Amino acid sequence: MPDDHKEHDHKELRARWHATLLRASGKTPDPAPYADNLLTRWDEPQRRYHTTAHLTAVLDHIDVLEEHAEEPDLVRLAAWFHDAVYAPDRSENEERSARLAERALPEAGLTEAQTAEVARLVRLTVTHDPADGDHNGETLCDADLAILAAAPDAYAAYAAAVREEYAFVPDEDFRAGRAAVLRQLLALPRLFRTPYGAAEWEGPARANLATEMELLDS
Repeated sequence: MPDDHKEHDHKELRARWHATLLRASGKTPDPAPYADNLLTRWDEPQRRYHTTAHLTAVLDHIDVLEEHAEEPDLVRLAAWFHDAVYAPDRSENEERSARLAERALPEAGLTEAQTAEVARLVRLTVTHDPADGDHNGETLCDADLAILAAAPDAYAAYAAAVREEYAFVPDEDFRAGRAAVLRQLLALPRLFRTPYGAAEWEGPARANLATEMELLDS
């Protein structure tokens, strides 16, 4: 991304972070250091899909779904933290991201209960399987998985970016692992839990997953 575009995107994300943190805490210290720390993480060089573009997309999807959430601003904060720690060759990214939230958010003015809820939501992205009635969890998980319902060209770009993040994995191993993930997703009775997600994203997502599965098998 050119530097001027990146700075514009960072400026908008900082403004969104500031507004969300202020609404959630009501009494926040300077939000800039927290935003800068998170944006530095989201800009790490090993990322190809889990970038600030993904963060922006998840936040945009939460805006669409926010009426479903009980605490939409805590869901937004969870989006900021959900991939804040990301190493493709590590399996504990979500846990480490949740612990980062548990350290940072009390300093930023959130209560113990608010911090615990954000961390719980971050950990939920390991499985994307919220309990029925977990409206905050359903909102975050649907927003995170909404890329699966993107237009075919955007979905293809997403799949290619995921492959780039796992460039250290040989092709045969990657295809086997990716196919297992796709089969697991396709076997779920439902990918999306919010009414909007079920109505608008379920069908396109399943079509994209099936298409990618066919390409992997070819």
